[in-house]
Amino acid sequence: MEVIKYSGEWKEKWDRFVLDSNNGTMFHLQKFLDYHTPGKFKFDHLIFLKKGNIFAVLPGAIKNGVFESPIGASYGSIVTKDVKFADAMEIISSLLQYGKLNGINEFVLTSAPMIYETNMNQNLDFAMLWLGFNYQLHYISSAIKLDKDSDIIERFSPTVRRNIKKTIKDFKLTVEINDRYDQFYPILIENKSRHNVKPTHSYEDLLKLKELMPDRLKLFMVYFEGKPIGGSLMFHPNKNVALCFYNMLIYEYEKYKPIQRVMYEVVKDATENGYRYVDIGVSQDTKAENPMTPSMNLIEFKEKFDAKTIMRNTLSIKL
Repeated sequence: MEVIKYSGEWKEKWDRFVLDSNNGTMFHLQKFLDYHTPGKFKFDHLIFLKKGNIFAVLPGAIKNGVFESPIGASYGSIVTKDVKFADAMEIISSLLQYGKLNGINEFVLTSAPMIYETNMNQNLDFAMLWLGFNYQLHYISSAIKLDKDSDIIERFSPTVRRNIKKTIKDFKLTVEINDRYDQFYPILIENKSRHNVKPTHSYEDLLKLKELMPDRLKLFMVYFEGKPIGGSLMFHPNKNVALCFYNMLIYEYEKYKPIQRVMYEVVKDATENGYRYVDIGVSQDTKAENPMTPSMNLIEFKEKFDAKTIMRNTLSIKL
């Protein structure tokens, strides 16, 4: 197996491989990574070749001798087809050999949770652990397993069920799928400022992503008497999972429960469109010293929608 650095002439083949893979997501696509302003990141993506054909890909970048994946994305690490264990061992062995020959001191790789895989396959994880990787970090994340044969609202907690019904009957909230990012983004900015942080994406970033990948972003806006009061921006990373990237609301309208209503709408939409899971994202206490510290309130809120814990794991090795 040969490991080479990615170059532009591989773009089409890289993206086709990711789309046909077992564990690839939109965050592994060159088409996605292209949204970054040129020069913002210096990427050092790797391609694993067998008989001249792509066998695996690894997006990422090297900084101070450390190869990290993802860079400029939510999920990274190695993308493969539904590989056998011997193939997984060969991929990891080839990666470590490449690192030693090219002055890489450490690999730090964060993959998408297992729910993103078409066929659950931990061959790659075990091969990494067997060949010297260790877990560096775990994030607690939450996901709702979808079932087209069950009543969506009945899976939610009794309080959430009542609130959702009130948003329809009494509050008369309406939910639209549209492209009103001009309405969405100011509310998002205000929400994030309450926690002294900024959104991952600028307004221009979101517009560019929507232009580059129109089928991968879906914006749900919640209205009360015609006024936008909340919403959810969904990413569709692959055919298995719909990812709730941003939830936001105007807090003075919190009593109308716009988040609970929009959660119902996004779960309903994802179910109807054949996804297996809705990923509601990580639930860490961002103010805690230990980055793994769970946010109990956030986890408990997500559990009201029948969400279960999944882990986002980071594996690393020093060479």
